[in-house]
Amino acid sequence: MRMFMNVIKRELGQWRFHLKGDILAGIVSAFSVIPEVIGFTIVAGVPPIYGLYTSIAFLILLSFIGGRPAMVSAGAGSMAVVVVTLIAEHGTAYLFWAVLLAGIFQIVLGLCRVGNLMRYVPAPVMAGFVDALAIIIFKSQITSLLENTVVTTGGIGKMVLFIGIALAVIYLFPKISTAVPSTLVALILVTAVSVVIALISGGNSDVRMIADLGNLKGSWPGFHLPAAPFNRQTLGIIFPYALSLAFVGLLETMLTNQVVDEMTKSESNKNRECVGQGIVNIICGLVGAMPGCAMIGQAITNVKSGGRGRMSTFVAGVILTFLLAVGSVILGIIPLAALIGVMIFVSITTFNWKNLIGMFSNRSLKGVFETIVTIMTVVVTVASNNLAYGVGIGIGLYILLYFLHRYIRLKRMR
Repeated sequence: MRMFMNVIKRELGQWRFHLKGDILAGIVSAFSVIPEVIGFTIVAGVPPIYGLYTSIAFLILLSFIGGRPAMVSAGAGSMAVVVVTLIAEHGTAYLFWAVLLAGIFQIVLGLCRVGNLMRYVPAPVMAGFVDALAIIIFKSQITSLLENTVVTTGGIGKMVLFIGIALAVIYLFPKISTAVPSTLVALILVTAVSVVIALISGGNSDVRMIADLGNLKGSWPGFHLPAAPFNRQTLGIIFPYALSLAFVGLLETMLTNQVVDEMTKSESNKNRECVGQGIVNIICGLVGAMPGCAMIGQAITNVKSGGRGRMSTFVAGVILTFLLAVGSVILGIIPLAALIGVMIFVSITTFNWKNLIGMFSNRSLKGVFETIVTIMTVVVTVASNNLAYGVGIGIGLYILLYFLHRYIRLKRMR
């Protein structure tokens, strides 16, 4: 009985912890998820609404059943890349079966306690992963800036101006007050400036909005089995995709989990998170939505905006649901420049600048080897734009250099 009460007390504590910060961070996270999720659905070749349904399911359900409070999960790009070929060749009916099967695989892996393996990821690989992620986030925002700028002198100037305003507010507002996350203030202020400019110029601000990324309206999904019959032929088609989705999703989730653990200086239940991810992916498969996993950039945004407990991701999910249900017009007028500014801030603050300086000051053989591992992890991850490749090669190189280091030490001792 005492053990049960301790569990209840711990769970309630994860909801009540830093409540004000969680609510405000949840609002920021809801807006930060939207443009990337919509962009990923376009890559996958499905309507944007599919990815938004996925995001709502992951944000709300994992608030209750996930193992890492404050970690944002939604329709992620790594999952979209896996299913592009499946959708193009076989359609969305097979996609939904693949998502459902991937969820089953993830539950099995979670029950096998695969989450415990994260403790064996070497520190230089984690350092490289985080720095590579910061570079990828920054690079993606520059790409978004170039792709979403209205090709006029005014459009380019206003886009840069809005990003500048957003960054200025994010960095300067905390000097005035820390009661509200500066990222949220930046979103509100840039949107207000955009609306005023549009009204003055006759309804056109020359800046692309969230509404320009795709249709944000649609009927709410219900539970049903995918349209394609489930037989041996279907299983043969979906099996490799489901396996890839399960492993890629859990790898990105576990790495993100580790980053959030370190940022918040707290422990989490990684095996519970694996099972939770699997359950939500099964639900997504049954309602006709995209697969999902943790989103590192948005998770960092949530934590840096003050999110610490389960309430932050729950609020993000509720806000997203509200915006889709009744506030799609409000959502649609937010300039992409405001969100780009927020994500550029996230990338700059995510990169470990102290680690960069320390890498070149540590001249011991071990330090040199660790620097090589970190740099290779960054280079491979950024070049391939694939977190799994970078981490895999980083771990392999670390093992190789570890034994080389031991061999050299033993030889010197002789």
